[in-house]
Amino acid sequence: MKLVLLAPMLLPFLTIACAPNDTEDRVRAFIAHHQSVVEPKLRAMNLASWNASATGEKRYYDEQAALEMDVRRIYASKDEFTQLARWKASGSVQDSLLMRQLTILYNSYLASQMDTALMQRIVDQSAAIAERFNTFRPVLHGREVSDNEIDDVLRTERDPAKRRAAWEASKEVGAAVAPMIVELVKLRNKAARGLGFDNYYVMSLTVAEQDERDIMALFDELDSLTEEPYRMVKAGIDAQLARRYGITPAAMRPWHYQDRFFQEAPQVGVVTVDAYFRGRKVDQLARSFYGGIGLPVDDILKNSDLEGRRGKYQHAFETDIDRNGDIRVMLSIQDNQYWMGAMLHELGHGVFSKYIRRDLPFFLRTESHAFVTEAIAELMERQADNADWLAETVNLRGAEKERVRTVSEENLRLRQLIFSRWSQVMVRFERTLYKNPDQDLNTLWWDLVEKYQLVHRPEQRNAPDWAAKIHLAQVPVYYHNYQLGELAASQINHVLASDVLRTTSIHPSYARHPEVGAYLKDRLFAPGASLRWDELMREATGEPLTAKYFALEFVGR
Repeated sequence: MKLVLLAPMLLPFLTIACAPNDTEDRVRAFIAHHQSVVEPKLRAMNLASWNASATGEKRYYDEQAALEMDVRRIYASKDEFTQLARWKASGSVQDSLLMRQLTILYNSYLASQMDTALMQRIVDQSAAIAERFNTFRPVLHGREVSDNEIDDVLRTERDPAKRRAAWEASKEVGAAVAPMIVELVKLRNKAARGLGFDNYYVMSLTVAEQDERDIMALFDELDSLTEEPYRMVKAGIDAQLARRYGITPAAMRPWHYQDRFFQEAPQVGVVTVDAYFRGRKVDQLARSFYGGIGLPVDDILKNSDLEGRRGKYQHAFETDIDRNGDIRVMLSIQDNQYWMGAMLHELGHGVFSKYIRRDLPFFLRTESHAFVTEAIAELMERQADNADWLAETVNLRGAEKERVRTVSEENLRLRQLIFSRWSQVMVRFERTLYKNPDQDLNTLWWDLVEKYQLVHRPEQRNAPDWAAKIHLAQVPVYYHNYQLGELAASQINHVLASDVLRTTSIHPSYARHPEVGAYLKDRLFAPGASLRWDELMREATGEPLTAKYFALEFVGR
């Protein structure tokens, strides 16, 4: 409530008529005052979110929701939004950094121009779903189990009945949250339509400086490039796994794969890469790697939370608490290749946040777009599948290294093809979900899974399996950025290989190459949000975002 009282203090900057020659001064005054009000609230909200994820305690979820609501109320001011719109359209702001800040604030206000009561319902519903997800534990064989325990069964168990039980347990949370998610989608759509958008999906893309047609064109192109190569890869996976379980390939069902959504590639080679991480501390391996490329992460790790425990968020994320150096990652690490990759991934986000220029204005001291920081995270995660990187990291040598190279490169190719098809499911499902949340979502989900992933739906199953994917509720209209990040990662990797490392390898190791860190810092991290994502990609790589380097790297064309 205190921020509601503070918000009118901004009005003197808004209600005085502006002469063309002093518009920039008034915009700067508005931004300075706005920052003084919003910055401490954003920091407090980020800390509450961190504490909620670390503990699972309701008091922190409540605190986060209250702070988020306070911030949203500030951005809900119609008078301020109207003035920002006038300044933006006036043509009087010539300073490029000032205009960039004005654009970012305009988009932030646009996203919050909704009824306050409706906004409160959205915040409360989102917080309730987050709490349910983070504290829910499915029951398997009469006892509560963690996500890691389910993942262990799906990775190692050969008994199909036990695998099916674990997979079905992993979907129990879907039934617990599905009605809540549908209600949240309807609330978001109601807010978006009140602002003149078709639905929340379209609105979210717009305020993120993306266009629905452009996004879907990229996904259609990716579909055409990967459909047949994936079909062949999937047939090989099915044949090999079917032999392992003593069934025919036609009998393969979702629980026969080693990931609950089949978004990760199964280990199908002779060499199990996990073995090279047994007994090693993946956080220290990551620390050494990042230090060796000139991007030290000691300060990030010092503030981070890396051990799994009851009540803690079970997935992984990075957060920049204050845009001034308090950067943290949260994981529940184990000594295997998956968590090595996750560690590299989240620290990729971390170094991006860390090396944005600190002399940039506060509202530009963040990434130009979410998918650009995803590109760096995914670029770094790929190193865990790189034989040369493994040689530097865990001392592989000779014939053993070459055996691992064969398997790891195939695993990386499988991973990228499999994720590209999984992302088609997520993006198209979410887009259709917001178009009509009252349709038969259970059938829609499995129709898309069968079309793009070629995974057969379980017979006589009608359950909200889609709702078990936390991103649909907690990170709305974001999943496409993971795949765009993979496309951008391949594009950036091409530049690193050809121009920075000057190698013909399409999968170079970055270990102990500080020139890699220098390129990333100077060309991608430092500008922050001072450039739009499309401008940044063009300046950093020499061309617009394209799928061709992803196809060249993982499809061979």
